[in-house]
Amino acid sequence: MKALVKTFAAAALIAVSTFAMAAEGPGAKAAKANINLSTADFALEHYVAITTEGESSGVEQLFAADFNQKIQAFNAKNHSRSEVVKLLKKQKGEKLNCTVSTDIIEESADYIVAKVALKFENFTKTDLITLERVGNDWKVSKSINSYK
Repeated sequence: MKALVKTFAAAALIAVSTFAMAAEGPGAKAAKANINLSTADFALEHYVAITTEGESSGVEQLFAADFNQKIQAFNAKNHSRSEVVKLLKKQKGEKLNCTVSTDIIEESADYIVAKVALKFENFTKTDLITLERVGNDWKVSKSINSYK
């Protein structure tokens, strides 16, 4: 009789925990993530984490609504905010094998232009990004990439 009670108790506990997890739904933790972008330094650090370390939380929050990316190459390409966000989400957890350096090129109260250099074994990717203050947060509004 005691074994039967323990079995029902265990089954009830499993059912309750399953329903609790299902109530949160898939992606509930990602939706709750709120990244601190109150300073340009935080926003720049988060940009580097997203682009080089596979960080995926706060991707939508980091990029301004009118964000665009331009890639300077033989055939110049432009990418919209939605294309870049989609690509970065696919790269979740993927870390790039490169060394990163960041420099502030120009700074004012409401915007910053920063140079992010990713040095790989055989080439260097240079990313000039513009961060703008939007309300209380800093957002990346433009990115221009070049390769050497």
